[in-house]
Amino acid sequence: MSALFDRLQRLFEDGHAQDIPDLMSDARFADAARTADAAVLIAVTDREEPGIILTKRPDSLRDHPGQVAFPGGKLDPGEDAVAAALREAEEELALDRSHVRLVGTTDRYQTGTGFDITPVLGVIPPDLDLTPNPREVEAWFEAPLDLLLRRENWTEHEVFWNGAMRQYLELHHGGFRIWGVTAAIIANLSRRLAWLD
Repeated sequence: MSALFDRLQRLFEDGHAQDIPDLMSDARFADAARTADAAVLIAVTDREEPGIILTKRPDSLRDHPGQVAFPGGKLDPGEDAVAAALREAEEELALDRSHVRLVGTTDRYQTGTGFDITPVLGVIPPDLDLTPNPREVEAWFEAPLDLLLRRENWTEHEVFWNGAMRQYLELHHGGFRIWGVTAAIIANLSRRLAWLD
């Protein structure tokens, strides 16, 4: 057994045992008639200083072009969130699902662009030979877990969008801008895990 996996599993179970108010969401901007179910894989690397695998989407994509994201996408017919997240990670990064030790699914996130996303948390071995699919991934990188889960590292912004003020978080790491949906999912997870307490 992995000490990291055991710790994440314990924190995950403790954090989901109670209700947490005011988790981040863009549900108020979502068009319920256009909502599609999706899933993402939050892949934590099992090393002394764990990281999270993130991708940069190509500018040519229709949804969220050029943004930093977790591996993931829409659910195929008959799939659940776990199956979709694992399939998408294989398609986007050649991350074999047999390498993923599942911790569990965490708080769904509704985007203003019509996706109802279920994040799936898992632990993977470090230094896997990941190969990005150029149609879906421009680049991938690993950001330190401690950096991402520490709220004071994030800058809070506000923008007028779709008729209302929208708050979002932003962090720059290694030349990449992490913000929007990905940042919000990380912020919500950090409240569930209490990783740094």
